[in-house]
Amino acid sequence: MAVHYDAGDTAWVLGCAGLVLFMTPGLAIFYGGMVRSKHVLSMLAQNFACIAVVSIVWAIVGYSLAFSGDSAAGLIGNLHLAGLAHSNEALPGIPLTVPQPAFAAFQMMFAVITAALLTGAAADRIRFDSFLVFVIAWMLLIYVPIAHWAFSPHGWLAKQGLRDFAGGTVVEINAGASALALVLVLGKRRGWPKEPMAPHSLPLTLLGAGILWFGWFGFNAGSALSAGHLAAQALIGTHLAGCAGLLGWILVEKKTTGHATTLGAASGAVAGLVAITPAAGYVNSLGAIAIGFAAGVAGLYAIRLKFRHGYDDSLDVVGVHGVCGVVGTLAVGLLATRTVNPTSRGLIDGGGLHLLGVQALGVVSAAGYAFVGTALIALAVKKTMGLRVTPEDELMGLDMSVHAETAYDHGAFGAR
Repeated sequence: MAVHYDAGDTAWVLGCAGLVLFMTPGLAIFYGGMVRSKHVLSMLAQNFACIAVVSIVWAIVGYSLAFSGDSAAGLIGNLHLAGLAHSNEALPGIPLTVPQPAFAAFQMMFAVITAALLTGAAADRIRFDSFLVFVIAWMLLIYVPIAHWAFSPHGWLAKQGLRDFAGGTVVEINAGASALALVLVLGKRRGWPKEPMAPHSLPLTLLGAGILWFGWFGFNAGSALSAGHLAAQALIGTHLAGCAGLLGWILVEKKTTGHATTLGAASGAVAGLVAITPAAGYVNSLGAIAIGFAAGVAGLYAIRLKFRHGYDDSLDVVGVHGVCGVVGTLAVGLLATRTVNPTSRGLIDGGGLHLLGVQALGVVSAAGYAFVGTALIALAVKKTMGLRVTPEDELMGLDMSVHAETAYDHGAFGAR
């Protein structure tokens, strides 16, 4: 039986896949500006390597295990679509109006950016070859199962009624919990927290944040998988949440420190965008503003946890992505409204506590599995091939010691 595809929807999803891919170079620039100048190329290299490695793993087996039916009680899919085979068939349980390769490409870019987020936690000290081995194992053992649980209609969390529009559990909470596990195994940067490790180029960080903001429209609005009202609502909600997150962060920052910083503005915008990710297709514009503002405030306080508890999450993946992902995922249970999506009613719309309970289950399940699984993978890599560079290489800077390159003329600029 022939499958009907909508040309407008297909163009929309293909364009959004490109936007989501563009987020990873944006993330590389965002993170690159936040590290010291002697590590900036290593950050870019790790992010670009994620594009290549994750895409190949996704095409060969990851996509199939995430979306091709189910083989283990909602825990993992099967190999029917391995190697992107049978792409002319209908996707089990998902009524697509776009060709399956368009959907596979769109989801591929989600996997890429999620793995790339981990580079921010391990910045300045992880071995390049070990990181690539870690990413391959992490994709197959952590990301793919959680994507099946939440994004596939056959996944056990989806069957429970979890509402995760664009990746609150699969991307944000997963990345935050995995980042915490990775840095605990990896250890602290040499000299942290006693030595100052300020961003070397805030203009680069602001540029990266702008690219991320732009790409997030594809991330969230593209998850409607069609060019219609739901995509439009997701897009404007995404933008408003980013705006509110920026304002929430700098208002509290100004009140508590006396200064509203550009780094705070960039971080607050990202916090708001993170939080709206699971909720973009379920809440109205006022709900998006409330979620974004709450995330901006929560993110600011969350990044202080690493100093209190002594874990070196270099670029605040745990605080911004993990904590704000929790904010947004739980907010769906409160603010989801039938006026945006008739499938979902939160507490305020008269839906009771059921959806909030399911969202909490998703938070705990994704975070717990990601943390334990990532810790085991990192320990295995550490024991077999080593996970971090030598002290001498770290002191020299990963740009020169690992890649034999420098981003700047350090003779004139000065290595920092």
